[in-house]
Amino acid sequence: MPAFDTMSLSELIRPQGYDCPCGKHHACPMDYLKIGPGAIGETAAMVKAMGSEKPFIVCDQNTYEAAGKQVEALLTAAGIPHVLYIIPCAGQKIAPAEWEVGSVIMHYDPSCDLILGVGSGVVNDICKVVGNALGKKSAIIGTAPSMDGFASNSSAMEINHVKLTLFNRAPMGILLDTDILAKAPMRMLWAGLGDMAAKYIALCEWRMSNIVTGEYYCEHVAALMRAALKKVIDAAAGIPNRDPQAIQAIAEGLIISGIAMAYAEISRPASGLEHYFSHMWEMMALERNQPYDLHGIQVGIGTVLTMKMYRKFREIQPSREQAKAYWDAMTTEKWEAQIRRIFGKTAPEIIEMERKGKKNDPAAHEERLNRILAHWDGIMAAVNEELPDEARLRTLLESTGMPVKPSQIHISVDDTVNAFIGARDARIKYMSCSVLWDLGLTDVFADYLRQVAEE
Repeated sequence: MPAFDTMSLSELIRPQGYDCPCGKHHACPMDYLKIGPGAIGETAAMVKAMGSEKPFIVCDQNTYEAAGKQVEALLTAAGIPHVLYIIPCAGQKIAPAEWEVGSVIMHYDPSCDLILGVGSGVVNDICKVVGNALGKKSAIIGTAPSMDGFASNSSAMEINHVKLTLFNRAPMGILLDTDILAKAPMRMLWAGLGDMAAKYIALCEWRMSNIVTGEYYCEHVAALMRAALKKVIDAAAGIPNRDPQAIQAIAEGLIISGIAMAYAEISRPASGLEHYFSHMWEMMALERNQPYDLHGIQVGIGTVLTMKMYRKFREIQPSREQAKAYWDAMTTEKWEAQIRRIFGKTAPEIIEMERKGKKNDPAAHEERLNRILAHWDGIMAAVNEELPDEARLRTLLESTGMPVKPSQIHISVDDTVNAFIGARDARIKYMSCSVLWDLGLTDVFADYLRQVAEE
């Protein structure tokens, strides 16, 4: 089997996929993929290649102006009938939530045979969910290189004000016109970089979870994600000038990242604790009916924060006694009170999630603790091998102009600390904050984060 990290995009998306030594069959088949200047001109060719006779176009008011008008004109010129739906947002940005999904489904024309999104992360996620629900293929024409989910089979959605990952079907067609991507707001370019910088931590914590919980891990998929990450980081210096070669490299890196997630059939290769800072901040904003920043911007700041945490993580001397003392003091009543304080109205759902997942079960904790103590050298090897130099990464991010501190996006230190404490409970995923909980060090690291969050 050839190494994934040396394959071309066309090889990575071949329909038959690849049998892997990890035991999985990896595949991310697509009918059409085009990245480059003027790629939007291939819209009609993509629609025909996907066997569609009448696409249902989905966009918002901004993405309609960026590319939706052009898509309509190209389909009309090619004699391809279509239906357009612009998700209303009344001056606000649309959300990847129930209302938007329901709005698209209610306006869907049953005579259409393809969900054709025009936009970036939110539009793509909505179209994947809708396409999956309706049993239709989806495709995306990107308007910004702001996230890595173009080719993934998952959608980051808000369900009852809780951020969840839904696994559905990856788009079968992707067009990324780098001329259009380069014109996207600079914050969206920063967001793409922030989402990719997170992969250092994601890969580290994927390995960590494999060691502690036995969760599935594939080194071949990890190598593919490292290749995507390198492509983006090497091109990052060109972002401020919207350098065409940089935009091309970043777009390709984002697509490869999505393919890696599709291969793994989980979001593990792409997200760790750094993403959960963003998820938690979004949930807090939803609780308070307040706006929040772009996901990738928040993830970039979460990456800087998590790298600071690993600075102290490297100093840990694991202690069974400290872990047991912390665990004995953390009663169910105390834990639930903490959840209600941090999560507010969504606390009942988080508590119910724990009842199903049983992360707090004493026997499960004992088993994880035993593995942490027995394999601490392996955990530290993952940290040392996957994570870059903290100062160098931060300097690179800052050099593009993107924010790197919570206060730069109006996030308080209190909300930053609460996001860290609540991250372990927001999902089932096992991360560095889970290791800290199992070692009885959550409070120690929360105090540390309070000191360094705004460094």
